[in-house]
Amino acid sequence: MSYDKVAASAADAVADIPDGASLAVGGFGLAGIPGFLIDALLAQGAKNLTIVSNNCGVDGAGLGLLLENRRIDKVIASYIGENKEFGRQFLSGEVTVELTPQGTLAERMRAGGAGIGAFFTPTGVGTLVEEGGLPWRYNADGTVAEASPPKEVRTFNGKPMVLEEAIVTDYALIRAAVVDTAGNCRFHAAARNFNPPAAMAGRTTIVEAERVVEVGELGPDEIHLPGIFVQRILELTPEQASRKGIEKRTIRERPTVATV
Repeated sequence: MSYDKVAASAADAVADIPDGASLAVGGFGLAGIPGFLIDALLAQGAKNLTIVSNNCGVDGAGLGLLLENRRIDKVIASYIGENKEFGRQFLSGEVTVELTPQGTLAERMRAGGAGIGAFFTPTGVGTLVEEGGLPWRYNADGTVAEASPPKEVRTFNGKPMVLEEAIVTDYALIRAAVVDTAGNCRFHAAARNFNPPAAMAGRTTIVEAERVVEVGELGPDEIHLPGIFVQRILELTPEQASRKGIEKRTIRERPTVATV
């Protein structure tokens, strides 16, 4: 195993991602997203990308930047969320969107990394997930150009289940709190989200790390993702590591405290 996985720069880390590549991307909204790798990919110029991620960022941030610059051709995701441009491109026929139940999406990526070709799950039985017909791409006039196919159903222990195929992508972009030089990763709290399964799905996985340490500084129980799944590391500066977006800031007025 190589202990020299640290890239010289963000540009070097994503330099070989070609047009038409598929990428699994970690994060949930703006939590735990590999924002600096996404910025580098935007500057690099790769286009016609297929993105596998829980959602597609928000307007003006994260994967939303690639969308706005017309770099994405297809998205496999759980939901469109609050990204207005994502919804607009989908409904106008500019991007293909394969909506997948959230837990199913996580397992499809994990299964791809584990070498499992497909699996059966009860999620989606009796819906368009099973029956087919979910719009994947629209024509400009609003008619459906491409729809999901029906899926195989089998019964296990008396319960019907649909067959879901695993996902393997050309690359994966993830973010971790602490990474050692061999690629072993520790994630912080909810920022762990989709990062481990996304990392497993990628043939070449690139992690942006808030802090890089030497091998042995992470205890075995601290490692959430083994370094075998990581090929490149981008070490962030302290200033970069501290920059974390908030999707929606909600505040309330403090109650007035009576004084005596």
